[in-house]
Amino acid sequence: MLTVLACLLPAFCLLAMGTALGIPGLRGGRVYTLCLILCAAGAAAALSGLLSGAPAARLVLPFGLPGQGVNLAADALSLWFLLIVFASGAAASVYARSTHDRSAVHPAALLVPYPVFIAAMALTVLAADGFTLLVGFEAMSLASWALVLAKPEDPDSQRAARLYLLMAGLGALCLIPAFGLMAQAGDILPDLRFEAIRRLPLDGWKAGAVVALTLIGAGSKAGLAPLHVWLPLAHPAAPSHVSALMSAAMTKVALYVLIRILFDLLGPVTPVWWSLPLLAMGAGAAVLGALRATQEGDMKVLLACSTIENIGLIAAALGLALLFRATDQTPLAALALGAGLLHALNHGVFKTLLFLGAGAAQHEGGSRKLDLLGGLIRRMPVTAWCVIAAAAAAAALPPLNGFASEWMILQLALAAPRNVGFGLQIVLTVLVVMLGLAAALAAAAMVRMIGIAFLGRPRMPRAAAAVEMARPVRITMTVLAGLCIVLGLVPGAMLGLLDPVLAVLGGAHVDPRVDATGMVVATNSYGYVPLVISALLACCLFLVWRAVQRIAGTDQARAIPTLAPAWDCGFIPAPRHLPFGDPQTQYGAGSFAQPIRRMLGGAILRAREQVDMPAPGEARAARHTLSWHDPAFTFVFDRIAAIHAWLARLADLSRHLTIRHTLGVVFATLILLLVMIAVLERLETARPEQIVQSHAIGREAAP
Repeated sequence: MLTVLACLLPAFCLLAMGTALGIPGLRGGRVYTLCLILCAAGAAAALSGLLSGAPAARLVLPFGLPGQGVNLAADALSLWFLLIVFASGAAASVYARSTHDRSAVHPAALLVPYPVFIAAMALTVLAADGFTLLVGFEAMSLASWALVLAKPEDPDSQRAARLYLLMAGLGALCLIPAFGLMAQAGDILPDLRFEAIRRLPLDGWKAGAVVALTLIGAGSKAGLAPLHVWLPLAHPAAPSHVSALMSAAMTKVALYVLIRILFDLLGPVTPVWWSLPLLAMGAGAAVLGALRATQEGDMKVLLACSTIENIGLIAAALGLALLFRATDQTPLAALALGAGLLHALNHGVFKTLLFLGAGAAQHEGGSRKLDLLGGLIRRMPVTAWCVIAAAAAAAALPPLNGFASEWMILQLALAAPRNVGFGLQIVLTVLVVMLGLAAALAAAAMVRMIGIAFLGRPRMPRAAAAVEMARPVRITMTVLAGLCIVLGLVPGAMLGLLDPVLAVLGGAHVDPRVDATGMVVATNSYGYVPLVISALLACCLFLVWRAVQRIAGTDQARAIPTLAPAWDCGFIPAPRHLPFGDPQTQYGAGSFAQPIRRMLGGAILRAREQVDMPAPGEARAARHTLSWHDPAFTFVFDRIAAIHAWLARLADLSRHLTIRHTLGVVFATLILLLVMIAVLERLETARPEQIVQSHAIGREAAP
C-alpha cells in the first residue's frame, strides 16, 4: 500500500513535467483526466489501508540527506489525511475537466502546477523526516501560489498572490527552526528522522519554542486567527477547483503538520498551557470566520470565511485533546482528537461540494456576487439541491456530517469544566459560548447564501438563462451530497477507523456502539443516535407537510399562481416588461446581513454605516456607504507594517554612519551573539538530572 502511494508521487511530477514540455498527449483536459485517475487510485489505497488496519509501513529512498535518505511512512493518521487530499483532488479534477474547454483562464498557468500541488500535499503527509516534510510543505505553498496567480493581469490576483506568498514565507520561517530544535545528533548531519526525534522528545523552553513556532508556521497555512487574512483573498482569485482543493485539502495538510508535531514528535508529556493558544486561536477563528461569512457578498469569499470558522472548530477540538491529555483524562483526550479528525474529513467533503457548486453558479450564472444571482434552483435543480445539502452540513443541521462532529466537539467542551480547575473552567465556559455563537452565525451565513443565490427570482438575464453543468460534474456533486448524509449517519464507524490513531496519540481506545441494524452508530460519550434522529425529523417534516396541505387545501394551493408580484418596497410601479415586479427589489445579501452587522459588526469588525441623503429639491440619489475592517489587520498586520516601516527608516540611516560607527555596530552585534550563546548554554545545563529523567520517560512512552 505504501509502495502504491509512493509511486503516485513521481507519477504526478512526470505528468507536470510532460505538460511543461508540451508532449502532445498531455494537453487540455487530458491532464485533469490523468489527475483524476491518480487521485482515485490514491484514495482507494488510503481507504483500503484504513479498513485493513495494517500496521504502519516505512520506506526509505536512496536519495535526500546524506546518511538519511528520503523517509516515507504511512500510519493511520497519514492515511486519514491522504484520503481527504485524494478524494478532494478527484472531485476537483472532474470539475476542472468538464469546464476546461470553456475556461477563460490561460491553461498553461494551471496545467503544470496543479499535479505538483496534489503531489506536494501527499508528500507532506507521507514524510517521515523533517527535511522531506519541509520540502513537501514548501512545494505545496509554491504550487498553490502559482495557481492563485493564474490571472497575472488581474490586480486582485496580484494582491492575493503577494499576501499568500508572504504568509507561505512566514510558515517556512517558523517550521525550519522548529525542526532544527527537534533534530537529534547524527553522524554527518543532524538527524531529522521522526523515529530519532521520538526517542528523545524535547522539554523545557525548547519544547515551548517548538509549540509556538508550529502554531505560527502551520497555523498560518491552515488559516487560524489572526493568521487567516490570506484566505478571503486567495480563494476568489483562484479557479473554483483550485479553491476547493485549497480549502478542503491544503488547510488539512497544515493541520496534519500541527498534529504530527504536537501530539507525536514532542512526546506524551503535555503541559496544560500548550492547549490554551489552540483554544484561543480556534475559538477566535470560529467566531470571526462565521461573522465575516454573514457579511460577505461574494460567494467564494463567503465560503473562504466559512473555512476559517471550521478550521477554528478543529483547532478547538485539538486544544481540548491537549488539555485532557495534560490532565490525565485519556478517554476524553482520545474523543476530542477523534472529533477534530472527524470534522476535518467532514469539512473536506462538504466544502469541496460547496466550492464546486459556487463554481457552477459562477460558470452558468455569470457572477459570484450574491446580489447578481437568484432563482438558480429552477434552472440548475441538481446543483442547487446538492449545494443545499452541503450548506445544511456546514450549518450543523442533523443528521448530516457537519452536525455529528460539531456536536461531539461541543459536548466535550461542555463536559470539560467538571474535570479541570477553576481557572480553566472559566476559559472553557467562554469557549462553549463562542462555539455556540459561531454555530449560529454559520447557520445564518448558509441560509443567506442559499436564499439569495439559489431561491427567489433571477436578478440578471444571465442567471435566468443558466443551465445545468455537464453530467460528470452533476454525478460528482451528487456523490459528495450522498457522503454528507452517509458520514452523518455513521460517525461511530468513522471513529472506529481512527482507533489506531486515537490509541497512540490520544492514549485510549474509542469503542463505538453499533445497533443490530449495523447502521445506527453512536458512542456512549456523546449520546448521538443519527438514525433515530433522522426518523424523527422525517416524521416531523411529513406531519408539517400534511398540516399545510390540510389547512391550505389542495384546490386553493393549485389556484395560487406560480409567480406573484414581488413587493416593490413602496417605490413606483415596475415597468410593463416586468409584470411580476422588479427582481432587484427582492431581499438582498446586504439586507440579510444588516441586523447581524449592527449587533456584532460594530464591536468585532468596526463596521460603520453612513447615509448621505440629498437635500430637498436635489436631483441626486441618496448614497449608503458601508465599511468594516478585519481585526487581524487592525491589531496585528497594520502594526507589523508600521514596525517594518520604522525599521526601514532606521536601516536607511545606516548609510550615513562613519567607519568607526559601523565597526562599533559590528562589535556590539558580536557581543550580543556571545551573550545569547552563553544564556542558551546556561539553560541547557541548569537542571541536568531532571532533563535526563524526562528523556528516559520519553523513550519509554514513545510509540
